[in-house]
Amino acid sequence: MTVTLAVVGAGARGQIYARAAVAGGRARIVAVADPDPARRAKLAAEHGLPEEACFTGWAELAAVPKLADAVVIATQDRLHADPAVAFAGLGYAILLEKPMAPTEPEARRIVEAVERAGVVFAVCHVLRYTAYTRAFKELVGGGRLGTISSVQHLEPVGWWHMAHSFVRGSWRNAAESGPMLLTKSCHDIDWLLHLVGDEPVGVASFGSLTHFRPENRPQGAGERCVSCAVEPTCPYSAARLYLGCLGDPDREFWPLGPVTSEATPAGVMRALETGPYGRCVYDCDNDVVDQQVVTMEFARGATVSFTMTAFTPLEHRKTRVFGTHGFAEGDGRAIRVVDFVTGEEETIDTGTRAGASLADGHGGGDAGLVAAFVDAVAAGDQAPIGASAADALAGHLVVWAAERARETRTVQAL
Repeated sequence: MTVTLAVVGAGARGQIYARAAVAGGRARIVAVADPDPARRAKLAAEHGLPEEACFTGWAELAAVPKLADAVVIATQDRLHADPAVAFAGLGYAILLEKPMAPTEPEARRIVEAVERAGVVFAVCHVLRYTAYTRAFKELVGGGRLGTISSVQHLEPVGWWHMAHSFVRGSWRNAAESGPMLLTKSCHDIDWLLHLVGDEPVGVASFGSLTHFRPENRPQGAGERCVSCAVEPTCPYSAARLYLGCLGDPDREFWPLGPVTSEATPAGVMRALETGPYGRCVYDCDNDVVDQQVVTMEFARGATVSFTMTAFTPLEHRKTRVFGTHGFAEGDGRAIRVVDFVTGEEETIDTGTRAGASLADGHGGGDAGLVAAFVDAVAAGDQAPIGASAADALAGHLVVWAAERARETRTVQAL
């Protein structure tokens, strides 16, 4: 069976999922909806779509008779709930970019619509679908480490990635997108629930915007990198970052793609002179945190500490698991295991070679997710996805509770 897909939102994520589906040889893109004519035309040309298969928005696509088995919803975060509910009601299987929605009521509305319609549904928690995650989950679930006592988990966002997406970019302001823990780290909270395999019962959190603030602006800094006296020595130079992408197709796609469609030195400089990505990182309208710690307690007594920080290279996540019979630590590629009975050590090579960024496919997670979704749609069965809509919601509920805990300096029961 060839699964047919419509893509709603033809930005970077929509393009990536469409390409992954087609590359697997078992799916075909049959429609696109996006209000931006350039993005819409680009995806249509890549997948050979006729004009009648191109729509200016999700509502226009939803207004015609059902024309695909499934829909990929990769719109901006605040435009997830209405299309998800509508397409579920029309009988489409749904691949929904994370986060599900910016608020709990909207997310619950999506879950209710999906469960009522009985359609296949997946949230793009791509970290679940890597070979590394499968190996780590098998290690923990197989009992080799004994009973899990605690877990430490680090998300190294990357200094330039923070500046690109969360200081200058579309996810910089919580009122316009959502808090950092939701828009970036719901991946990690979902992954930790998946790894531990238990119900969280309480959460606390601390974090703030510590660095990317006006008072930290270097003396003599300009409003834009292209006219700044301190730009050559600034770690967050937009000129250095985006000019450095030229000549590398992956980096021209991301992070340069959102900045300009003209991948030339002149095109980059024009974008930095006028667009949001050329602004000084100390002179933006950003308010999301640049570091945060979340601690969770689980029903069987295990504790988890999660740290998100901007001030790292952009790398794979780092995780340590402390069990009663063994210890394991992983770096996104390999897992070191220490057996407490024998004292012996083993390194499990998971075969992961891809990097951690969007341009690298999140260590194989993008392709793994899409393959599982296509399998599920072809079979008409949720099982290949390995998670239900309620499972996807569970991590979001922890995120919202953690944000309440951070804002009120309390411990939140779950």
